[in-house]
This record gives sequence, structure tokens and C-alpha cells, in this order.
Amino acid sequence: MLVIFTDLDGTLLEQGTCSWASARPALRRLARLQVPLVFCSSKTRAEIVFWRRRMGNGHPFVSENGGGVFMPPGVFPGLEGLPRIGGLATIAFGSPYAQLRLEFVRLRRQLGVAVRGFGDMTVPEVGAMTGLSLFQARLARQRDFDEPFVFQGSGRERFLRAIEASGRNWTRGELYHFLGDHDKGRAVGVLLEHYRAGNGLRGRREDPVVSAALGDGLNDLPMLRSVDRPFLVARPGGGHAAGVNFPGLVRTRGAGPVGWNEAVMALLDEFAAGKAARARGSRP
Repeated sequence: MLVIFTDLDGTLLEQGTCSWASARPALRRLARLQVPLVFCSSKTRAEIVFWRRRMGNGHPFVSENGGGVFMPPGVFPGLEGLPRIGGLATIAFGSPYAQLRLEFVRLRRQLGVAVRGFGDMTVPEVGAMTGLSLFQARLARQRDFDEPFVFQGSGRERFLRAIEASGRNWTRGELYHFLGDHDKGRAVGVLLEHYRAGNGLRGRREDPVVSAALGDGLNDLPMLRSVDRPFLVARPGGGHAAGVNFPGLVRTRGAGPVGWNEAVMALLDEFAAGKAARARGSRP
């Protein structure tokens, strides 16, 4: 059984336009093969719900850099005791956003660093800074577990060190993010445990779970390290994210959804060839 985890911005979704047209061949093939495609993004729950509906995706997902894991009913056994948000069984790893905002503002005041988070910005400001439409910017401000932020002057290293000293964490995708004790890798690990436990959910014996992940930024590093087949998607104009490098990592030639489609198609070809070889080997 193959399970694929994917970042959205700059990976499955083209930076700036949010188009996934170049990834449609691989998306159609995944749907036909019933391969779970798990969105694992810095986006909020509200944003990911929107994109799942647009793409017809009914699989679990991970929001805000691993802050929350959300699972539809019937996907895994044993979820009855978990809290529900929007009808989805929920595991929250992140600290509440209101608490993070208080700490973020306190650090900023103590250090005198010019830094602004989404909580300081209006919807039009978030839209102008990120390139999102006003509708998408409104969804992006509905934070549960982390605070995106930008620097507007000096003091960057001092502020990041202060976050670490406070017991909180930071990461960086297109923006910096202030967050608690969570990351994408931890969330991916929990979901893989559920996929392994529910592998025979349809009443038949399945192959062992093989995991893959695609991302394009430093905040994707924990996710990429947590899977069997990690892919780093190129950025527009060529090149790959700095600081994301470890044995076994595969870099795509294409950027955004072009590179995403390239990697997933190659992975599915390889997976199909492996299954065919095993089937031939099992014949008497």
C-alpha cells in the first residue's frame, strides 16, 4: 500500500496562481489507483478544507505545519473517542493560537524587534503580502496552531533565538512561523501508524505501507525525513530550498506542480513495476 503526503504552496499548487493544472495527470492516476494523498501544509484547516473540496480529496490532512491532524469518519478504525471538528476526528499537537499570540507579542515588546504576524494584519494586508485573494486571505487568518510572521527591520537572529529560548519553535516556508512543540514529521508519523493499523480495513490482506512525501521548503524537512521516499520539489527559476539535504532525498527537475507530477508519475511507475515483479515471483 502506497501513501503519499504532500505540501501545497509551491509544491502541488503553483506559487502565485495556486494552479494545479500541471499535476492533473498524476492526480487522476492516484484517484484511479485509490492511493491516499494526504495534504500536509502550513495552511489552516479552513484553507485545506477548501482545497480538498476543489480537488475532490477525501483523505486525512495535516494543518499548520503539523499542528493538527484531521481524519474523516470511516478511514481508520478506533477513532470514536477523538474530538470532532467539522465532523473530522482531530488530534491537536499545537498550542492554542490565542496563547501563541500572547507570547509572540510579549517577545516582540521585550526585544523591541519590528516583526508583524497575521494577527496584526487585516485581511487585505495578508492578501497583498501573500498574493492570496481576499477570500483565501480570510481563510489564512483563521489560525489554530501557529502564527506566520515577517520582519520589518533588524533583529531577525535575536528574535529567532528568543523563540527557541522561550521553549517555542519556529520554521520557515514562504514565511516564518511561530509554533509550539510540533512539526510535519510528528503528524506524518501518527498518520502512518493509523494507516498501518487500518491496512486491512477493506477486509483483505494488503502489502506493507510504503510512504512518500513531496515538499519544497525548510518546513517540509521533518515530513521528508519521516517517509520512505522523500522528494524535494524545485522552486520557480530552478534551484531547491537551502538546508534541505540528506541521503535518499530526490530532487525534481520541474518546479511546483510540474515537478510534483514528474515525481509522482515516476513513483507510481516504480511502484507498479515492483508489484508486477512480486506477482511474477509468487507464481508457481
